[in-house]
Amino acid sequence: MSQRNCSKDGPTSSTNPEVTHDPCNYSSRTGAREHRGGEQTPPVYLFCGLFGDPHLRTFKDHFQTCKVEGAWPLIDNNYLSVQVTNVPVVPGSSATATNKITIIFKSYQDCTDQKVYQAVTDDLPAAFVDGTTSGGDGDTKSLRIVEKVSGKYMEMHARYIGTTVFVRQHGRYLTLAIRMPEELAMAYEESQDLQLCVNGCPSSERIDDSGHLPLPVMGQLPSHAGTTQPRSVYTLESATTKCHEKILVKDIYFYSCVFDLLTTGDANFTAAAHSALQDVEALHPRKERWHIFPNNGTGGFVKGSKLFVSLGLVCLILVAFL
Repeated sequence: MSQRNCSKDGPTSSTNPEVTHDPCNYSSRTGAREHRGGEQTPPVYLFCGLFGDPHLRTFKDHFQTCKVEGAWPLIDNNYLSVQVTNVPVVPGSSATATNKITIIFKSYQDCTDQKVYQAVTDDLPAAFVDGTTSGGDGDTKSLRIVEKVSGKYMEMHARYIGTTVFVRQHGRYLTLAIRMPEELAMAYEESQDLQLCVNGCPSSERIDDSGHLPLPVMGQLPSHAGTTQPRSVYTLESATTKCHEKILVKDIYFYSCVFDLLTTGDANFTAAAHSALQDVEALHPRKERWHIFPNNGTGGFVKGSKLFVSLGLVCLILVAFL
């Protein structure tokens, strides 16, 4: 300073500068909050997914298969609402699948006005219902839609609430996957407690028994099944082979694929299960929880007749020795 004749008076750099943050960027807001509080705990993210007949993975990583025919709320909190509509897949079966999804991104400060996205079978728009493709001002949008595959796969990125939503269509039905911060996902009133992603399906709507699915006998459908659904030609063995072509790990997604093939005979459900697992790997924050395996206590899948045959043989052997 002496060599350059600098003044000793005047502004100086702070030794503890304030962290500037973008109020419309959730990660930036939480980072600034941690800085002020001296804590370095990163936010916790939750995952929820719905696919197939339909199979639900809740925020708690519980896996269920439900009827839930008609319109049901997946998420309904202070920031986001997601409602799905499910219709019967084949006559004679209680299984349903999703043919309509409505997503409401609620207005938030100066970051975005309320935006509504609606998808139905054969109509996955690359825009909100008001015709816009983003929310918020500036070059960096706080909410935007990204078209990955025209009419088949859309992504929505809501930076202001740290939330990502994937919507896909396989065959005649839709799938959904969501990642959202826990503190926002749990911000709701008592009157909003009916949320499938939060509390799962009501017991009266469950097809499975504590996560275990009863497989249809050799995949036979009623003779009066509609012409839009092919008569199932899958046996347990052929359905297992078909699903194994897409899903190498025999986890809950694999066995859900087998169930869907035996129930509907529609091979599009194989792709739905496969993409649902891909969505988990893309959005679920904890890699060790990507795969849910049968009989692990958090939901699973009975392997069908093979398991019962094995149990029967064991019982016969025990009886013989007794």
